[in-house]
Amino acid sequence: MAALASGTVAPQFALKDLGGKPVSLADVLLNGPALVVFFKVGCPTCQFTFPFVQRLYETYGGSSFAFLGISQDSASDTRAFMHHLGIKLPMLLDDHGYSASKAYGLTNVPTLFWINPDGKIHLSSSGFSKSDLEKLSAEVALATGNTAKPLFRPGEVVPNYKPG
Repeated sequence: MAALASGTVAPQFALKDLGGKPVSLADVLLNGPALVVFFKVGCPTCQFTFPFVQRLYETYGGSSFAFLGISQDSASDTRAFMHHLGIKLPMLLDDHGYSASKAYGLTNVPTLFWINPDGKIHLSSSGFSKSDLEKLSAEVALATGNTAKPLFRPGEVVPNYKPG
């Protein structure tokens, strides 16, 4: 169970991307919903989860919603994590005081939030949950006007749950 439940108003944040540019949740939500994924680079469950998040990004990424990774690590460590796992989605840094992570009441990572344009959390998930990722995939497909595609490939061994 994630720190903030569905129906909760998502706390606003303004964090810098890897290039140092400030990005606010309020500005992101002007273009549609957002999938926000909090993580730490050294977290084994985060390392397991992110390739599936990248699949979502590659399948549905576009302008009708936003993907945001929020790293609790330095820019250099985050870049190394992205390079190692082949992650291309936009990243923000929450590495000095963890203001966004604290506002969301995080106690473990990865924690994912689907935030509607009205600023309310629609879905939240903590750790790796196969069923939650499938629900998020359906939400992303709906938001982009696409038919949902399977997130998990035939023959791929994927556990139902891994705690963060």
